[in-house]
Amino acid sequence: MTATQRRSSGTNIAAVRTRKHATALFLAGSLLVLAGCSEGGSGTSSKPSPTQTAGSPSPNSTVDAEDAAIVAAYTSSWDAQTEAYSKASSAGTDLKKNTTLRALFDIEHDLSVMQKAGQVTTGKPVIHPKVVKVTDAKIPTATVTDCVDTTHWTLIDKASRKKVPLPTTRLIKYASIATLEKWGTKWMVTKLTAREEAC
Repeated sequence: MTATQRRSSGTNIAAVRTRKHATALFLAGSLLVLAGCSEGGSGTSSKPSPTQTAGSPSPNSTVDAEDAAIVAAYTSSWDAQTEAYSKASSAGTDLKKNTTLRALFDIEHDLSVMQKAGQVTTGKPVIHPKVVKVTDAKIPTATVTDCVDTTHWTLIDKASRKKVPLPTTRLIKYASIATLEKWGTKWMVTKLTAREEAC
């Protein structure tokens, strides 16, 4: 569901909020290609082989270290998102540490809606990130696929601590894809895309 669809008029506020929160939490995070969520997906990487020089680590260890840095940045972004949704605010979180303003736009919109509705989350999602592509360029980019499991990530009313009813048709486990860029020595999440596909 896109932000435009989420803002469609003609329905009551509660229904719109429910859809927005379902999207924010369970198709969440502006976060990543279906390949990471299924056995049948292509998990091959199109990473260029680094040039090996005397005394440098083997190409495989260099690639593994880069993959680990990418996954760490992605995971850090998710941890910060989870913290932000737990209080309906990004204040005091590390969201900007590994997530660019472009990727934060939808997250901040959802947090604003949650604040107005008096809703927060409890628990946390389980993620399964996998680096599927790294492109060597002036600004290196990476693609991470994921299968996000929201089974134990619950939207609640902040005051009553009761669960907020969500559509029964929402995806509990969904495919997601993220794009990251390497800024200097640091990987940053630049785009998060939840896919309306189960995994």
